[in-house]
Amino acid sequence: MNSFVFLEKSNSLVKKHLSSKIYKALEHKQTDSGFTLEKAIHSGLENPDSTIGIYAGDSQSYQTFSPIFDPIIQEYHGELENLKHKSDIRELNLPVLDPEGKYIQSTRIRVARNLKSFSFPCHIALSQRHALEKKIIAVLNYLSGNLEGNYYSFEHSDKKKLNQLETKNFWFQKGDRFQDAAGINSDFPKGRGVYLSFDQKLMVWVNEEDHLRIISLEKTSDLSKVYNRLCQCISALNQHLDFAWDKRYGNLTSCPTNIGTSMRAGVHIQLKKLEHKKKLLLNITQACNLQIRGTSGEKTKIKNAVFDISNRQRLGISESGIIQNLHAGLLAIIKAEKSL
Repeated sequence: MNSFVFLEKSNSLVKKHLSSKIYKALEHKQTDSGFTLEKAIHSGLENPDSTIGIYAGDSQSYQTFSPIFDPIIQEYHGELENLKHKSDIRELNLPVLDPEGKYIQSTRIRVARNLKSFSFPCHIALSQRHALEKKIIAVLNYLSGNLEGNYYSFEHSDKKKLNQLETKNFWFQKGDRFQDAAGINSDFPKGRGVYLSFDQKLMVWVNEEDHLRIISLEKTSDLSKVYNRLCQCISALNQHLDFAWDKRYGNLTSCPTNIGTSMRAGVHIQLKKLEHKKKLLLNITQACNLQIRGTSGEKTKIKNAVFDISNRQRLGISESGIIQNLHAGLLAIIKAEKSL
């Protein structure tokens, strides 16, 4: 495979599915913005412990390099024959899961979005990144009511204020080595920033792994309230921005694991009894298409019996479907915790 040689210890999906035949068919292709197969798989080549190992440089990547993206998507998201992604972003009215706050400490729901007319973060030039930031800030200024807030540029804002945001985890950090090898960290922190609502319950990260990372959060178990706030923000942004979308794969993101709804909805929940019955907890989460992560996220440990539990499925399901699944799963988990 010429210079594209994966290390023997690599178990990434891109290594598994990039045969010599597919490589030869794609090696000289590029999207209209000049994104190539070499750039797409660079992170996977540099990091043999990559799980996926491929990134999209623009919305066209998913079509131009479909012989490699499609099988990776099929394996990661499951068999999805005759897929036609259906979005369903509508407000819900679900019972509060834990009104006394005995178990659920916080709720957080986020989605990713990329603009159709710009290259994605691993392939975008600095001039385009600044133009994109300017366009997004102008639209964020339209947000009103409980969504109204301020934008903090990492490049130009007061350092003291940025340090306060970082302390409260409102400021996203430079990407990890996987993102760095993909090119996502280029020119950091230029063209990056965070929009924060005055009540600090809505964040919009600009030019992180995707153009926009829209996050609704609060320290309650009111899943509907957190979700409905996110719906309001998405609806407002949709009026002014044209997002990258595919009829099969829904919202197109830098990493193919996030396509579809691009949603991660989850809670921090303390389960002192189920911590000692992890097989039972795993059975409940798997039955409801949920996943368990460490207290501080993926690949971290459980601290003080606090679990991060969120949706596992993002493609082949609607946004409202994810929230309803999560609600049902958390009810079952709390019931099990109480019964032990």
